Amino acid sequence: MRAVLAFDRQCAAAQLPAPTAEYRFHPRRRWRFDWAWVPQQLALEIHGGAFLRTGGRHTRGAGFRADAEKFSEAAILHWKILHVLPEDVADGRALTLVARALDTAARSGETHTR
Repeated sequence: MRAVLAFDRQCAAAQLPAPTAEYRFHPRRRWRFDWAWVPQQLALEIHGGAFLRTGGRHTRGAGFRADAEKFSEAAILHWKILHVLPEDVADGRALTLVARALDTAARSGETHTR
């Protein structure tokens, strides 16, 4: 969880737009993205526990199924989701992906109002 908390500070240091933490994206369901850039409909999901011996929530059957439903519904609503691991946040790879995605959105004029 420590990596998740540090991510908004990484964005600020890189002069990227501030993300919204735990953004509820669906009009009826209580699904949330770990981090979201709402005008660009870009989300970052950090999947912890992938390499635990017992498996994390995202890699066990029921959790995987629930995630598949959540991400399918997000796609229907035109969200772009980047999936990373905590170590990707810690070493800056997640920040690089987000910067590239935000740059692509800016160049293509992709912004949405809610």
